[in-house]
Amino acid sequence: MSPTHPSAAQPSDAQPAAATAPKTASAGNARLVVSEQGDQGPGRLEPGSVDEGASAPAVPEVGAGPQHPAGPAPAAAEEATGSEVGVNSPAGGAEPGAGADVLATAETSVAVGAAVPAIAERPADIASPTSGGSARHKRLTRLRLLLALVVGLVLVLTIATGAGAWAFTNALHASYPLTSGTLDVAGLSAPVAVQRDANGIPQLYAQTSQDLFLAEGYVQAQDRFWQMDIDRHITSGTLASMLGSGALKYDEFVRTLGWRTVAEQSYAKLKPDTKQYLQAYSKGVNAYLATHSGGSSLSIEYTIIGAPLVGKVSHYRPAPWTPIDSVAWIEAMAWDLRDNVDNEIARSLLTQTLSVDQIEQLYPSYPYSKHPTIVTQGALVGSTYEQNATASAALPAAAQQKLAQLSQLLSQVPSVLGPADPAGSGVGSNSWVVSGALTTTGAPLLANDPHLAPSLPSVWYQIGLHCQNIGPQCQYDVSGYSFPGMPGVIIGHNADIAWGFTNEADDVSDLYLEKIDGHDYLYDGKEYPIAEHTETIDVADGQPVTITVRSTRHGPLISDVSDTDKLVGKDAPAARSGDPAQGAAPGIQYAVALQWTALQTNPTMDALFELDRASDWSEFRAAAEDFTVPAQNLVYADTKGNIGYQAPGRIPIRKSGDGRWPVPGWTSAYDWTGYIPFSALPNEFNPSRGFIVTANNAVVGPTYPYTLTTDWDYGYRSQRITDDIKRLTANGRKISVADMASIQNDSYNPQAAQLVPYLLNLKTDAFTRSAQNLLKHWDFTQPATSGAAAYYNAVWAEILKLTFGNKLPNGVDAAVLGFDGGDRWFAVVDAIINQPDSEWWDNPKTTQRETRDTILTAALKKARLDLTAKLGKDVSAWTWGRLHTLTPTEQTLGTNGPGIVKWLLNGQAEQLAGGSSLVDATSWDLSSGDFQVTVAPSMRMIVDLGSFDRSRWVNQTGESGHVDDPNYLDQAPLWAAGQTLPWAFGEHAVKAATTATLTLRPAGP
Repeated sequence: MSPTHPSAAQPSDAQPAAATAPKTASAGNARLVVSEQGDQGPGRLEPGSVDEGASAPAVPEVGAGPQHPAGPAPAAAEEATGSEVGVNSPAGGAEPGAGADVLATAETSVAVGAAVPAIAERPADIASPTSGGSARHKRLTRLRLLLALVVGLVLVLTIATGAGAWAFTNALHASYPLTSGTLDVAGLSAPVAVQRDANGIPQLYAQTSQDLFLAEGYVQAQDRFWQMDIDRHITSGTLASMLGSGALKYDEFVRTLGWRTVAEQSYAKLKPDTKQYLQAYSKGVNAYLATHSGGSSLSIEYTIIGAPLVGKVSHYRPAPWTPIDSVAWIEAMAWDLRDNVDNEIARSLLTQTLSVDQIEQLYPSYPYSKHPTIVTQGALVGSTYEQNATASAALPAAAQQKLAQLSQLLSQVPSVLGPADPAGSGVGSNSWVVSGALTTTGAPLLANDPHLAPSLPSVWYQIGLHCQNIGPQCQYDVSGYSFPGMPGVIIGHNADIAWGFTNEADDVSDLYLEKIDGHDYLYDGKEYPIAEHTETIDVADGQPVTITVRSTRHGPLISDVSDTDKLVGKDAPAARSGDPAQGAAPGIQYAVALQWTALQTNPTMDALFELDRASDWSEFRAAAEDFTVPAQNLVYADTKGNIGYQAPGRIPIRKSGDGRWPVPGWTSAYDWTGYIPFSALPNEFNPSRGFIVTANNAVVGPTYPYTLTTDWDYGYRSQRITDDIKRLTANGRKISVADMASIQNDSYNPQAAQLVPYLLNLKTDAFTRSAQNLLKHWDFTQPATSGAAAYYNAVWAEILKLTFGNKLPNGVDAAVLGFDGGDRWFAVVDAIINQPDSEWWDNPKTTQRETRDTILTAALKKARLDLTAKLGKDVSAWTWGRLHTLTPTEQTLGTNGPGIVKWLLNGQAEQLAGGSSLVDATSWDLSSGDFQVTVAPSMRMIVDLGSFDRSRWVNQTGESGHVDDPNYLDQAPLWAAGQTLPWAFGEHAVKAATTATLTLRPAGP
């Protein structure tokens, strides 16, 4: 019998009675069963070449930097012993059947002044819709070589007959979607036309809304079902049932949070129309599954996990899709866009080596005097409200150790928006909208590029959804980016309005340190029984595992899932959930609970359909009011010439504390007292300046009466975008679509402009000076061809390591502490660069006292040595792109499969412009030890409200999820070059772009 997935945390009015009522009887025995897996670190490919013959002077020792682990190490999965599986799915709350096996883990993490120049250097905007042919030619060449080697790989399929290569090729192509002709599809009431362009992007035309979303489900399943199937197993905590024991700890964590139960409860409260559309979408997916039952007919990945010597799951068959599979996506999206939880943990861990005042210097306040806020007018309510206070930073050592374990676990939880980012660093977005008074078209222009961890296939699916006749039976005419597995369009435009998202980064979660006494927890001097329930997790290559999920009034005890001290580091003492609470009565232990708005039911799915059919500012804001999770910045423009901004979201009001630190859960002093009313959330409509910029910067100034967060992005990108818009519209000039694209590709580094003059003033040896001279005439932009950018970023990394690395706690990964080199560190260094004798420059582990110039000089020398090893001795041959690469990587088998499978599924490395916290936000992570891209624009779009057919868009990879399909990676070269595709919307433009038409017609009785 399969268990249900009770929610680990309910709304305040629906908490389990046992968690909120005073203790009246002893709770039942609780037992947590976990599976311990050994860790195996992945190899790392160093970019560039090594010139072993290069000579260089020794560098003076000024103190060791931090350890730079390769990142979360995947646990090795045990091979199954001939098990077979049947239907396996999270659908309907039932657990998938056991028996699925895979070659490795299910982990989806990847181990990522001077005169101001004009905007960026990359060609932007214009690209042929058929670009990317050369990339396909290379992939076909690779495929032929793969087929030549396949016999030696795994005796794949029918090797004994000598037909292995032929069979593999046939399996590879068996799942490619039918794009022309006619198909009978059950559930349709009338025919639906699916018109695809050369990039495989479908435009759907239907007579009813239900038919439109049913067809969307069918078409998305054609292109992306493997991705959809993996994602629903992630969101339901059933990944181990599909991919084996390596995914067990992730399932334990997701079950502890209760994502699927929240999705079930949210679905029950959705509007009737929303439920109908979700049901129609599910019917479309299932109509596809009905004729594509498994294996190669669905995707080559299913063939791979069933291949001899690779996996033994040849009988795996996905279960039907359900509306809950789609709604649960919202929980995962909210999790991926989290930020503050990681910062709470990092601040607490830093107290091991730093004072609270020093920690505050490493998390400086937003520079309101230097960088803009999003809103300068609008809903800046002036009434008096309960203000948030500041929480204490002091936590016992055992509690700090528990938080360290927890942070490592959080960083490894699978992500549906790309590989997990250890501290949420770099995850953000750019969006801005310009009034028609400032544009060449006389109508608003809106741009958006969400920054997420790279993923293959892309997290986005481009689509157009068109009703042939707009009316009560069919209300949609919308185009943009959707999520595979979710109906509708998430970001894009309809016939009247356009909208874009950036992460608002509001603080919507808190960690509570709970005092546990057996089966009870302490709260305001009384003991309350812990709410408990068990979850049974099926494991493909092992026996089912049963865990006990525990919750207090604040939420689930997520520290129960932090299972081993190995997650913290070799020097960290063991500290499991239930460590003795220092200073408390005997028998009292610590645990960590998570209170998070996404663990309450939400109407966000209603909001998405409302956005898709909104026709004006009023309807847009009504939709935004329902967009409670995750909190996003919404920018707006319409065909009548209006522009606007709305901050939505369910944002808590705290009795005390500002959300920066974990807080005591044994007192009500830090409880949430309610949520900021929507009417008081910031918004703007037609501001007098003529444009609105959101780039994760502060939404409002410090006088706003509520606390949204204290952890904004520091505004370097928003300031540069603002400067670009002002420059491009100065002296009566008007901004064009091409100008908007050039802003998206702007790689100007404001930190370099601040720091380079100090670097050039230092005297160095001749060997170092040859690299130092690269900075003399640099314009501070970072094209892939720039040698100066390569050297500067290497110097910047060394400055941070030499200055701050020796002050971080031992045994805690640098990634856990947010030591990424991004915009927060820009602000930290800005604050001390004019203080040559600041204590921060000094290394406490040496006898001499280091100063700013000591550190900067050593950084110049160390960077010269590092790049000599990676790029060669000749500095004229250095380029930023050789260091700063992105390899499109499939996030299951392409990450953890055998080498030749990775070779098949993954793309070619692209050399990229941009960098961390730049407008062209191709971020790299200092803690990873290299400059490979960890976060990047996941797509780019520019909407022209004067003529939608003049709009532009591009995806990071391609539309198809099928390896070697022409549209698998065809957009990647365009994206990497900063180029975009035409975005057809009107019927005539779509017809002109159409290269294949498939008619879906109702199936007979």
